[in-house]
Amino acid sequence: MNKKNLIKALGPGILFASTAIGVSHLVQSTQAGEKFGFGLLWAVIIANFLKYPFFEYGSRYANATGTSIIDGYKKLGKPVLWVYFIITIVSMFMVASAVGFVTSGFMQNLFGIKSSGATTLLLFFVCGGILISGKFSVLDKLIKIIGIVLLISTLIAFVMTIINGPIGSKPLFEGNIFPESDDGIFFLLGLMGWMPTALDLSTWNSLWTIERIKQTGYKPTMKETLFDFNFGYLVSAVLSLCFITMGAYLLYGTPETIPNDPAGFANGIVNLYTKTMGSWSYILIAAASFSIMFGTCITVFDGYGRAMRRTSALIFFGNDPDKQNSKMYTVTILVLVIGSFSIIQLVKTTDFGIKGLVNIATTLSFIIAPIIAVLNAILVRKKHIGKNAPPAWIKITSYLGIIFLTAFSIFFLVNKFGG
Repeated sequence: MNKKNLIKALGPGILFASTAIGVSHLVQSTQAGEKFGFGLLWAVIIANFLKYPFFEYGSRYANATGTSIIDGYKKLGKPVLWVYFIITIVSMFMVASAVGFVTSGFMQNLFGIKSSGATTLLLFFVCGGILISGKFSVLDKLIKIIGIVLLISTLIAFVMTIINGPIGSKPLFEGNIFPESDDGIFFLLGLMGWMPTALDLSTWNSLWTIERIKQTGYKPTMKETLFDFNFGYLVSAVLSLCFITMGAYLLYGTPETIPNDPAGFANGIVNLYTKTMGSWSYILIAAASFSIMFGTCITVFDGYGRAMRRTSALIFFGNDPDKQNSKMYTVTILVLVIGSFSIIQLVKTTDFGIKGLVNIATTLSFIIAPIIAVLNAILVRKKHIGKNAPPAWIKITSYLGIIFLTAFSIFFLVNKFGG
């Protein structure tokens, strides 16, 4: 691969990593280590492995066809596109509010702001303003730099944590590998639901891939597109293991817990770093953590805006280019900001709190994942993308992934509603 051309292809994979590293890593993985030690390590590894094909398919389809995988859903029939549209409508408010709630906590922690409502409102106003004004590309470059800082900081903290050894008295593998309580099962499904991120977000990979081609004017080879995606996915997977390890080593078997309010939660996460790196690192980590969460928040808003714009164009406007580039993106961002802010205001003063909101959003993502998995697997067959169809090992992994996601979704629904 030519290095100059490869640089032009880089971008969508990094945006994917930025989206994934947020809630599923900082929140869910750390909590898994805090509550179960290494008991749920298997869930993190399996979720990363078995969900890989379906995210990869988004990038693969976009490169092979020059269109997003959402366009592929329409080829499977308009009812399929409607299913995706409904899934997006149902999930986007919960996902955006969960991410926004967490991000506002890191913002409060960094800047010392006491009012969570004012913080969330300011955060959403800034995110919406940047995206509607079309300045996301500028922020994208900054996110990449900050992401490198957090990556290096996390790896250093991880290594130092391993060297210093676990703080708690309990053996790290003593925790249940499968939770016995309803709350524990709910948490497990939430952990896998957003590990590395929600599966319906695989459409964003294809949208970002197409957008990157438009920005650079360069059509990358399939190898270049997949290298970009695989790099982002690998970074995300490695960091998920780092966070569950730090949660297990520094919190499991100790009297310390991470608070449920946003600011307290953010402070607890940042303190994980300072325990190993020293108090001098607090400001650095607080800034980097907020920045990566801000990056996650804005990519979530952007992803839903792009997905709704494209889906609406295909359903309602017959793919008319003029209609596609209408105000649908702006309308989606505004509606998402208002709806997500309203949800946060409803739960912020309750015992439900940040962890409950995140668990609801992640579990919802897990339940709808099998539908997206099946659709993506169908669209990368030779019938649709010819010689660019995935190799046998990825196909086999995707079949195992579909079985895994379906079985756990049925298990949850039976236990939740069947007694």
